[in-house]
Amino acid sequence: MNGFVSWLPVTDAPAGLRLAVKDVVDVAGMPTGAGNPRWLATHPIPEQDAVAVQRLRREFTVVGKTHTDELAYSLTGTNAHYGTPVNPVAPDRMPGGSSSGTATVVAAGLADLGLGTDTAGSIRVPASYTGLYGLRPSHSRAPRTGIVPLAPSFDVPALLARDPQTLRAGARLLLDAAAPAAHPRTVWWPSDIPVAPDVRDLLRGTLSRLVGAGLELTTAPLFDAGGWDRIRAAFTTVQAAEVWEQHGDWIRRERPIFGRNVSARLQLAAEVTPALAYEARSILREAADRLSRMLGEDRVLALPATPEPAPPLDDPGHARAAVVRLTCLAPILGGPSVSLPVARYRGLPLGLSLLAAPGGDETLLTLAELLSGHG
Repeated sequence: MNGFVSWLPVTDAPAGLRLAVKDVVDVAGMPTGAGNPRWLATHPIPEQDAVAVQRLRREFTVVGKTHTDELAYSLTGTNAHYGTPVNPVAPDRMPGGSSSGTATVVAAGLADLGLGTDTAGSIRVPASYTGLYGLRPSHSRAPRTGIVPLAPSFDVPALLARDPQTLRAGARLLLDAAAPAAHPRTVWWPSDIPVAPDVRDLLRGTLSRLVGAGLELTTAPLFDAGGWDRIRAAFTTVQAAEVWEQHGDWIRRERPIFGRNVSARLQLAAEVTPALAYEARSILREAADRLSRMLGEDRVLALPATPEPAPPLDDPGHARAAVVRLTCLAPILGGPSVSLPVARYRGLPLGLSLLAAPGGDETLLTLAELLSGHG
């Protein structure tokens, strides 16, 4: 690994809980490179910590910054400039991104808590691929000051840990206070989840502990025909429009070199018209309203965190759309989601995702502990 955007151990860090920070989050005195050498060269070294880092420093020691996909605009965990962090549980597989470095150092035991970001699944995907617990918080409860934006409507700082207790400890420090959430009565496993039947059956079986704890299991469909793809496409369009709004001027001015996948995605982002973005936002508003009504305050949505385990490193056809179909619902709603390492599929980790209405972060953390056997 190279330069500032690799794992940078701090040799004189005091004993205690260790925090690794994704390279889109400011740490005072350390460069923020956003996974791209030109960004690193054109932005000053931060003089202040991001607010999220300030809060976590109360109990955690920052021991380094970690790799990210360029501008955090990918879900594979690869980087054309700095290489791909090694997935400790499956070295021949992708680590998942864009919080790839954060996930790999936590999974390898080099840090206790990872601070990353999640826009379209950038915490939950690497959590699933590396066998970690991941929390994407409620939008309204997590501070974003001092973090390189990607798509502000969906961006949120997020956490990774090897156990649910450390994840809860980080969330307690990171999140703004909220009114107590209602106790969940129902876990909703949609009958129309767009994944392979054996994946669906495997992960549904992991919900038995929640059912045994008194939650009712419902299997009603979530969307009408074509709904998953329509909503995914609208999310991708709005995300692209916001990415170009945030970074288009810098890209035109500095002409940075991007890896092939990120470059192609940015070219498409530059072509999103205001009319297309407007239409897509209206679809997302309808989807958010539907999700809000169907979840209410006492229902939790369960989904595969990813449609399959980590793809091989040499897989040229990584199906981003299939992943985003599942991961886009939490950012559309603005609600919290946790990824839980509850299963293995063909010998590889595969996560279960739980999603609640905004403010229900602690509810999900409690359910994570219950599913892990620590509740």
